[in-house]
Amino acid sequence: MVKQVAVQQVTLTPQTSNIEPHFAAQNFINPAAIKAGDIIGFSGEGRVGDIINIGTYGIPRWSICHVGIMGEATDGRQLLFESTTLDDFPCEIRGVKFDGTQAHQFDTVLESYRGKVWHYPLYRPLYPFERQRLTEFLMGTIGVPYSKMDALRSADFMGLSLFESLLCEADLHHIFCSEWVAATHAYLGIWPTNNAGRWNPNHLVRYLRSRGILFKPRRLK
Repeated sequence: MVKQVAVQQVTLTPQTSNIEPHFAAQNFINPAAIKAGDIIGFSGEGRVGDIINIGTYGIPRWSICHVGIMGEATDGRQLLFESTTLDDFPCEIRGVKFDGTQAHQFDTVLESYRGKVWHYPLYRPLYPFERQRLTEFLMGTIGVPYSKMDALRSADFMGLSLFESLLCEADLHHIFCSEWVAATHAYLGIWPTNNAGRWNPNHLVRYLRSRGILFKPRRLK
């Protein structure tokens, strides 16, 4: 029996949204269009990114050491939602610098990031009700502290991430980058996972690519 991600511990307050009740027709045929639900992957040039890639069977400075997800704020702005400790600018939602879940203008992140940036398009556009749920979940989990320990545990050394997923569920009281993305997709019903905390960035995008949930990535930078 597959256990559900423990998102029930997060109180989600429905809010009025200005999201349009339709999505652009180009998104059905143009995987280059960045849309809600897409994953943005980052490959940093520093030592932290190198260590993450080595620990998750990636290629330093080419494979993914960090991920975020595109979503919409309650005012309809499309933003990059990510859990990180490395951004130098304040969250667009809370207006403060923070180590944890936050949102930023994607162009700002793209321009300032030192490394490669990849766009992983979701295999289809989200339906209007899914976009509303995406907004509610992301806004309901904004401002959660980053979890360095859980990020370390997600490394796949000797299958430890799978072993830990059998022992406990993610509680989302502390969230690292790929955990937030996995929990968001699971909440939307895009794909099930018994523990969002077991997914590191490389493992996550490889799995979703193998299942056809994400299209082939394109490099943005």
